[in-house]
Amino acid sequence: MLCNGYDKILELSHGDLAELSDARGTTVRVTKGTIWMTQEQDTQDIVLRAGDVWTVERQGLTLLEAQGDALVCIVGAPVQVVRSQSREATLGSRLRNWLESAWNSGRKEVPYY
Repeated sequence: MLCNGYDKILELSHGDLAELSDARGTTVRVTKGTIWMTQEQDTQDIVLRAGDVWTVERQGLTLLEAQGDALVCIVGAPVQVVRSQSREATLGSRLRNWLESAWNSGRKEVPYY
């Protein structure tokens, strides 16, 4: 396996989410499939494909979503996986919290989804 030395190996199905909290410096490596990734307070999304490695650049919440079946190796931060069956409830709650926060801070942009 291509994950020697990594703390966590995630086998994700299409639509599964992995949440990294305050994970600046954490390394994410995709060994199979494609992952969409976004970091809190960052307007750029990242797409990682098999063979790609990324280091989380920011504190706060970082989300990884499987775009089909994927295998991901993580080193440096605890990770919580949200399976696709409960994904909509989780995203709805996070989006609602983000919108409330954005409204209260006067931000005008909306998140990409």
